[in-house]
Amino acid sequence: MNAPWKPGAGGDRDPFAAFICDDNALDVLRPVIIEMGWQPEKCNKGGLRNAVQSLSISASPAILMVDLSESGDPLNDINSLAEVCEPGTVVIAVGQVNDVRLYRDLLSSGIHDYLLKPLSAAQLRDALVQAQAVFSAPKAGEAQVDKPHVSTAVIGTRGGVGASTIATSLAWLFSNDHKMPTALLDLDVHFGTGALTLDLEPGRGLTDAIDNPSRIDGLFIERAMIRANDHLSILSAEAPINAPLMTDGSAFVQLEEEFKQAFEMTVVDLPRNMLINFPHVLGEVNIALVATEMTLASARDAIRILSWLKTNAPHATPLVVASKVHPGNGEISKADFEASIERKINFTVPFDAKAAANAAKLGQTFVDANGSSKAGGVMKDIAQAIIGAADEEGGAKLEEVGTKSLLGKFDIKSLLSKKDKSADAAPAKADKVDAG
Repeated sequence: MNAPWKPGAGGDRDPFAAFICDDNALDVLRPVIIEMGWQPEKCNKGGLRNAVQSLSISASPAILMVDLSESGDPLNDINSLAEVCEPGTVVIAVGQVNDVRLYRDLLSSGIHDYLLKPLSAAQLRDALVQAQAVFSAPKAGEAQVDKPHVSTAVIGTRGGVGASTIATSLAWLFSNDHKMPTALLDLDVHFGTGALTLDLEPGRGLTDAIDNPSRIDGLFIERAMIRANDHLSILSAEAPINAPLMTDGSAFVQLEEEFKQAFEMTVVDLPRNMLINFPHVLGEVNIALVATEMTLASARDAIRILSWLKTNAPHATPLVVASKVHPGNGEISKADFEASIERKINFTVPFDAKAAANAAKLGQTFVDANGSSKAGGVMKDIAQAIIGAADEEGGAKLEEVGTKSLLGKFDIKSLLSKKDKSADAAPAKADKVDAG
């Protein structure tokens, strides 16, 4: 409920309103309100439900105090409150349940503070002074308005190439290591693993956005996104398998537009079929990271995806990352793979099954659990390259690497024939040895 607040937005707001259940708490609150120079008449009898009813027909105050004592499901009721609160409202909850988990969940849902009954004048005074400072201070969206926003779409050429592993690791690095406000958008609505990787419940935020695109604004973003760390928020879903994705994709575009205002970095885990159904999703993307394995099928699909990007998203700088690369010769050598896609592989992430299992057991992103591994080091290099591409010079460097043409078009038959010849050569050599 502390969504980005724009100057002038609170000009007609009352500075304070409270909805308190019991008379004892009201008797303690009213003298403090008078001290603050506010109207004691704004201290209303009634709890959170009364607040929702009142704010549905009137403007939200700058600071709102609500009593949760009569609420059977505080978190769900807070979500109802969020739907009627205007962006920028600083909400202080009051209750009688002394539960650390509830306290944390309330803060995650957008509540500024939670005060435990019985209330004291000093406790109220401190909380209201802090809330007033939060409302008056420049918000994150204003402070970072001049900073460039970088949106990165991570697209896997095939299922299982490690695109989601890269996406979650990049988002974690941007937010945790570089302290950049970051949004992670997992657009695999039915089977996405973004929240699962971070050991979080996905919530209903993404499905609500798809069902009600007109509701997407700064307040919705703050309420719907799940906080993973101080600088990382995630929007994902686990929609029922029997519920088809019924949307024209406008919700995805609106989400990305709101992310530009609220975050410095956006990472979109983009299933490849989204390119077919919702090509406009890449309208605001700066970098299209194509994650691939060095196999025939991945080479074919990398060519098709890179060609699609060149035609439909020429503004996006392509970045090719070979993932899960085994030591020694794979199905296709690096040189042949680069020749087939007519560009160099920008980064190579080595295969590390033990590290992947370790991350899954810990409920952490790959790079968080295995930062000192070789694969983790490469992911850090990728993150640094994307941050460097925020300025025009960095983007130009990536583009130069990405568009350097090599040998020629992809030819499956020629690659297969190379494999056959090498297989035939081995017995021939063995025959010579036997003959000797």
